[in-house]
Amino acid sequence: YQRRVRGTKLSVSSKPRKLRIDSSEPRTTIRMSSQKLTAEEEVLLNDFSKSVPRSTSILFHLNALFVSATPIWLFWRIQQLELDTYGIMFAIVTLVSTFLMSLAYKNVKYSLKHKIAQKRHAGVTAEVMQQVADASSDMKKTVKKEKDDRVLFKKTEVADLEATHFSIFYNNALFLFLVIILSFYVLKNFSSGANYLGSSVTSACIVAFLSTGSN
Repeated sequence: YQRRVRGTKLSVSSKPRKLRIDSSEPRTTIRMSSQKLTAEEEVLLNDFSKSVPRSTSILFHLNALFVSATPIWLFWRIQQLELDTYGIMFAIVTLVSTFLMSLAYKNVKYSLKHKIAQKRHAGVTAEVMQQVADASSDMKKTVKKEKDDRVLFKKTEVADLEATHFSIFYNNALFLFLVIILSFYVLKNFSSGANYLGSSVTSACIVAFLSTGSN
C-alpha cells in the first residue's frame, strides 16, 4: 500500500522478503603478527644454523679453490702432466674438490664455534665489563640485559672468527697431507693421470667425510 507522510510518498511492499542464510563455515583469517626478533634471538638462531654469511661463503670457496688447484702444480711439475692434454680433467677434479672442501669448512666451523664460545666466555665477559666500566657515566647505567647482549655479541664474533680460520687451516692441512700420502705411496704404481684423479678426489672425500663426524 502507499501512504503519504508529510508530503513524502512511502511505498511498502506486502511481499515478505526472504532472509538468506549462508550455512557455509565462516572463513577464518589468521594474521601472524610481524614481531621483530630481538638481537639475542637472532644471534641464537645464527648459532644453531649451519648457514654462513655471504662473505664467509666467498672466503671458503676461494680457499677451497686454491687448495684444490694445488695438486695440479705438483703433477704438472713432478709427474709431467701437460696442461693442454689433461686440462679438462684438471678442471673437473678441481671443481669437485672445491665443493667438498667448502662443505668441510662449514661443518668444522659449525662444530668448533660452540666449543670456542664456551672457552672464551670468561675472557669476553671480563673484556666487555671493563669497557663498560671505562665508559662515560651514561654507559655505566647500562642495564644488565644490555650488558648480556654485548657479551653474547662479542663472544659470537670471537668464536665465529676463530672457528673460520681454524677450519680453513685444519682442512687444508689434512687435504694436502692426504694428497701427498696417496700420490707418493698408495697410488705410486698407477699412471700419472689416475694418480692425480684418485689422490685429489679421494683426499677431498675423506676430508668432507671426517668433517661430518665432528658434528
